[in-house]
Amino acid sequence: MTTATNQPVPAQLVMSLCDGDRGMVDLLGGKGANLAEMTRLGLPVPHGFVITTEACRAYLALGREPAELEPLVADRLRELEAAAGRRFGHPYDPLLVSVRSGARFSMPGMMETILNVGLTDDTLPGLAARGGDRFAWDCYRRLVQMYGRTVLGIDAALFEQTLARARYEHDVADDGGLAAGTLRGLTADFRRILVEHAGEDLPQDPHMQLVRSIRSVFESWNGQRARLYRAHEGISDDLGTAVNIIEMVYGNTGARSGSGVCFTRNPATGAPGAYGDYLSNAQGEDVVNGSRVTLSLDDLAGLQPAVHADLLRHLDTLERHYADLCDVEFTVEDGRLWILQTRVGKRSPAAAFRIAVDLVDAGYIDMDEALVRVDGDQLQSLLHPQFTPGGRSDVVATGLAASPGAAVGELVFSPGAAVIAAAQGRQVVLARPETSPDDLAGMLVAEAVITSRGGLTSHAAVVARGLGRACVTGLSDLEIDVRERRIVGPDGLILAEGDVVSVDGSSGEVCRGRRDVRPSPVASALQAASGLGAPPAEAAGAAAVVRLLAHADRRRHLGVRANAETLADAKAAKGFGAEGIGLARTEHMLLGDRRELVERVVTNTGRDEALARIEELTRHDFLEILGEMDGLPVVVRLLDPPLHEFLPDLVELSTRAAVSDDRGQHDPGLEHLLAVVRRWHEVNPMLGLRGVRLLAVVPELLDAQVRALGEAVAELLSLGRHPRLEIMVPLVCDMEELRRARTRIEAALTDVSRSRGVDLTFPIGVMIELPRAALTSGDLAQSAEFFSFGTNDLTQTTWGISRDDAETSFLGLYRQQGLLSFDPFDTLDERGVGRLMELSCSEGRAARPGLGLGLCGEHGGDPASVRFCADLGLDYVSCSPPRVPVVRLEAGRAAVLADMSGVGSDTR
Repeated sequence: MTTATNQPVPAQLVMSLCDGDRGMVDLLGGKGANLAEMTRLGLPVPHGFVITTEACRAYLALGREPAELEPLVADRLRELEAAAGRRFGHPYDPLLVSVRSGARFSMPGMMETILNVGLTDDTLPGLAARGGDRFAWDCYRRLVQMYGRTVLGIDAALFEQTLARARYEHDVADDGGLAAGTLRGLTADFRRILVEHAGEDLPQDPHMQLVRSIRSVFESWNGQRARLYRAHEGISDDLGTAVNIIEMVYGNTGARSGSGVCFTRNPATGAPGAYGDYLSNAQGEDVVNGSRVTLSLDDLAGLQPAVHADLLRHLDTLERHYADLCDVEFTVEDGRLWILQTRVGKRSPAAAFRIAVDLVDAGYIDMDEALVRVDGDQLQSLLHPQFTPGGRSDVVATGLAASPGAAVGELVFSPGAAVIAAAQGRQVVLARPETSPDDLAGMLVAEAVITSRGGLTSHAAVVARGLGRACVTGLSDLEIDVRERRIVGPDGLILAEGDVVSVDGSSGEVCRGRRDVRPSPVASALQAASGLGAPPAEAAGAAAVVRLLAHADRRRHLGVRANAETLADAKAAKGFGAEGIGLARTEHMLLGDRRELVERVVTNTGRDEALARIEELTRHDFLEILGEMDGLPVVVRLLDPPLHEFLPDLVELSTRAAVSDDRGQHDPGLEHLLAVVRRWHEVNPMLGLRGVRLLAVVPELLDAQVRALGEAVAELLSLGRHPRLEIMVPLVCDMEELRRARTRIEAALTDVSRSRGVDLTFPIGVMIELPRAALTSGDLAQSAEFFSFGTNDLTQTTWGISRDDAETSFLGLYRQQGLLSFDPFDTLDERGVGRLMELSCSEGRAARPGLGLGLCGEHGGDPASVRFCADLGLDYVSCSPPRVPVVRLEAGRAAVLADMSGVGSDTR
């Protein structure tokens, strides 16, 4: 950075607390900026200064402190001595300091802190004169322990073992019961550990202690746990940490002293009122490390009512000033309260919604601000059934958390067994090595699905998420034996059909036995808000979700539809607030016992009867679905079956034919079927004869479906209803494919129009799921009223990765090795797939300005992908019914965030 005269701007390496504020968080880190802000507010904050993140970045770049840093620290230390009325290193009344990390983003426990820096053999008597021998030796042993672990890198267990032995020998429950003489001996023991394991003692020069402590905090930025935390949280590695040098105040001087951590509201529930822990005669680390049993803030009120009253007053000040839940650390020294730290506190998802709305009602924030303080991931976690907390569980295996929710049921190992058991009123869990479309009937009635193979994008995972079923995949420690109808696991584990298991799709755990499940009060509240069911008993948090979703609906530009193929799905979608159906997959309607109809058409075995039955079933199904969604758009995708899912297995057929021939039982029908299946067999059926290609080869399928749709609409119109049908052609990659399909669709609709005496003209669109379709969108738009991005296949064909195999083959390994930072089948790949979508939108709307644009892949339910779709200017996204509230919320947040940044999210 340079000035107008091209001279470098000097780095700001050190700053006093009284010169900063919370807006300087990039320079001072979160802890330093908030300390500076509280100092400005007049709260009782100890004196101090901050070594900035610029100094840390310089240190990491140079491998040493910048030359200017030492004199600047010395200057600020002299100012601190003057403010505190004590001198650093003075033998009679020493100033001690804490050296704490403080990054731009909160990284609790990931970096280093050292207390009581400046304490030496020479300054110890002066500290003892102030607070007594026990207090002084307690501070000294803490310094040696923290210095050894943090600066010298000595294993913390060595100190803990020595402490535990001292507690045992003196028969005390915790460190607070150790006498002065014992603490003096412990300090000597700890110093011997330093010499034995690091080759050096604690420096007896206070300034050397300070320099090396500062250095250790800088270096902790690149410690293993800090790097892992940043990678998980998406925090940049180049920010660096500030170092806070703060005057020590002491909670371990006796009964009238102590330390605590508290929140301005309950972070678990969001309920108002101070919430936290306190320990008498303790420093802050004792509260957070769990070494002693804490007291409540109500207990503090009984012990020191004046301190408690001051604390509540300061908490109120902080919540009003920050307009949010605040996390506060404090110390009481001989009856005087000090506030050591504050930050916006972490909270549970349920608390996040309640707090946001409560702060609106208190007048601290408006509804837009409340909306951006919550997110779709938090809402997603609130929508599924949950196991009641505190119940005992016998975890038998942990796999991939493929679809969230909690479910209990009897094990079954086939879809047929699941259907029979469910018909008898029994709850079941379907266990399969992996699932296929043949298992759909069982998945529909099961409470949960578990598989030993497959990843987060396997058939089981994708279908279960769409159905709202709990699902755990990749249970590689378990052998799911469908022939013997049992599960075999490690250590002799055997689970037989009928055994009860509990499945946690949010954690990936499968447990033996029954755990108590409670329904989601939020889901119940949303259904009640749509006129379905009664409001839940747990109304406070759920009501906050309903209010914020209503505001999101008012603010969003992006429409929200659902993927649905059954009447039950359509009802659920409306209950969750969907504005229509963005994808009705007609091939899903022909699975299960209907699958053989497609087989008969393709193999030309009773084709006419099969086509008539397909037409009859399609008409019936869409009478229900279009009737339920009356007045709302319903996008119907014409048949897109990968043929291997609808034809007999080639190996099985070949085996049957060979056995028949060996026995001299020649079966012409079997031979004909085998010949047809061989003819249609494909090495990679996902890239084969499906979608518009199958409809071109067997156009009678298209005719039957379109006639059925037209008849359903005509019937509803005759009843005074308002069906809004849209027809989508799948897997198109060339304009001529679409043009011919459109001609056939219009001809079939004209026939129905003439016979029924009504005008049946519907929007006809195309599913953009192949790169060539995206690249030729200007041509396709000439024959299409709308595009819908099928991002499942668009991702698969753009990346050249099978979504069914990637997680179990190499995609997971790529992520572990850092070759990929995200799963492109979970979150939309903006740089690759997203660029194809941008091009398609641009060229499509250039050719047809009123072109409708939607998305109907799995990414439609992913919060980050929804924000991208909003910024891209799509008309709507479509997702599974249970995810509709998440998408509504994220679409509203996207609009508000775009307004806040000054860029409209609707870029049309």
